Amino acid sequence: MSTVAHSVPLSAGLPAATIRTKVSVPLRFPDGYGASADVMTFHGLADGGEHLLLALGGWEQALLDGGNAPLVRLHSECMTGDVFGSERCDCGPQLREAVESIASTGGFLLYLRQEGRGIGLYSKLDAYALQDQGLDTYDANLALGHGEDERDYTAAAQMLNTLGATSVRLLSNNPDKANQLVELGIGIQEQVPTGVHLSDANSRYLAAKRDRTGHTLELGRAAVERPLQPAAGPVAGRLDMPARAAALVPGLRARAEGTERLRRLPESTVQELQEAGVFRILAPAAVGGYGLGAQTYAEVVRVLARGCASTAWTAGHLAEHAWMLARWPRAVQEEVFGDGQVPLAAATSAPVGLARKVSGGYSISGHWTFASGVMHSQWALLAVQLDGARLQALVPVADLDLLDAWHTDGLRGTGSNDLRADELFVPDYRVADWALLSSPENPGSLIHQDPLIHAPMATLLNLVAPAAALGSAEYAVELFREQLLVPRQKNGVETRQADSSLAQARYARASGALAAAQLQWRAALATLPPEGQEGPALTAEQHASFRLSLALSAEASQEAVRLVVGGSGGSAHRLSHPLQRIQRDIGVLLNHPTLGFDTVLEQSGRGLLGLGFSTQSF
Repeated sequence: MSTVAHSVPLSAGLPAATIRTKVSVPLRFPDGYGASADVMTFHGLADGGEHLLLALGGWEQALLDGGNAPLVRLHSECMTGDVFGSERCDCGPQLREAVESIASTGGFLLYLRQEGRGIGLYSKLDAYALQDQGLDTYDANLALGHGEDERDYTAAAQMLNTLGATSVRLLSNNPDKANQLVELGIGIQEQVPTGVHLSDANSRYLAAKRDRTGHTLELGRAAVERPLQPAAGPVAGRLDMPARAAALVPGLRARAEGTERLRRLPESTVQELQEAGVFRILAPAAVGGYGLGAQTYAEVVRVLARGCASTAWTAGHLAEHAWMLARWPRAVQEEVFGDGQVPLAAATSAPVGLARKVSGGYSISGHWTFASGVMHSQWALLAVQLDGARLQALVPVADLDLLDAWHTDGLRGTGSNDLRADELFVPDYRVADWALLSSPENPGSLIHQDPLIHAPMATLLNLVAPAAALGSAEYAVELFREQLLVPRQKNGVETRQADSSLAQARYARASGALAAAQLQWRAALATLPPEGQEGPALTAEQHASFRLSLALSAEASQEAVRLVVGGSGGSAHRLSHPLQRIQRDIGVLLNHPTLGFDTVLEQSGRGLLGLGFSTQSF
């Protein structure tokens, strides 16, 4: 039993509620236990819900006994557990236990009509389906657009206040119930834990309650360890991530100018991306991700770029880096994913640092550039070499020097600053061979069955830049169309730029360039295995076609932007106009190594001709 008492005022200014009916009801449970309850209903409850209060045992005497407050249980309705005996939760056994405990001492069971932690029965069953795909009970709610826990206990406090139960002994493992009652003016004389009703079916559910919301639950070792086991499959059918990304676009556009001035993403943007689940797209379900595929990931980056290219770039890389961390051995995954959150990590390989073997690990030194996402990351993945072999070191960002070096003409909002270390110790388990991590047989592939975890690392590394270029071009053509159709007054005559044959021709050319970019984009994605399926490795010819289509898509995207800006007049070059930012952003995107056009043309030509690639990095 917890014996911590909360000192609170006896009145929290709650709206008054009155007893509507009181009726005696005999109770009988499937195991034969029976009790008698005075069931009360109320007028004036704040949420208008049909909540019940069951007064049990010597409840009247408990109200009069100043030294022993009534025992109270706030029990949220659970049809599946309370009525049908579902073992996916512990609600049914808790209800049965609470009635007997309260009847023996005197007090109240408040049966609150807050199914599924307040999201409703249908949504709870939808959340069960997501839990079958690997999400925990809280992330399933978030994935459906709900809060982790939407319950409010104002009505419960009103009912207790009406009966004069302003100080209670609370039968609960949930700290939020105690905290809310205290804030509502109900004193907690003692918090009494319920029993632990653990089964194979609810062990993950109980572990999530303990780990995510601090429930006081003592579970066995099997439930203490966060499982890293294959999930049942991707949740692609349940999560429309491109639609979620599209919902963020208006806000991203409104903040784009400020993002550029800030030279990193605003915290409000990062929070929105977190809440939308963008960083979870690629991480396996068993570590809190959604386990989705390359096509969904690429489309989300493309959609985000319609709002802000810097946001698309940063979010795309942070999601990608979580996928990279899931390829590491179990010890690293337990460390970085252990709190139930998908970690944010920067990754950089230019230039490669140096590693020196020391006792228990490595000493690394280097100055790394272009660390995209570092302004929001807890970890950094750094390329180092030892005796000519390339390794990757995983280092807390707090252990590195962060250098303010990102002063560029485009993608300014990415904050892709530099990192530096001088003889920094990194333990053995956080250094791995790059060739192993980047291969289909990476250590994470032995832990997870998500198809994408078996894909070569290069599959995703080449997608962000062309996706962001295409989304930016789509936004630019949209802006141009709006500009052409706006009526303007000139010498008292209303005109539109769209009525000019030259403007019509330019818009047609820009639209054609954009259509070409979209066609090449779809051709590139069609080369990859279908979403949620593990296909064979791409042949050299397929890989050449994949890279060539991405590069041609990006080149056509840049051409569409050039045509748009060229027909938008001098006002498009004001720093407040989004077109000038799009033009600068797409210029930087096409200078990224994955879109280095001369190299892509040369190597793609070799691959298509069956000559083999002349560089391993292609």
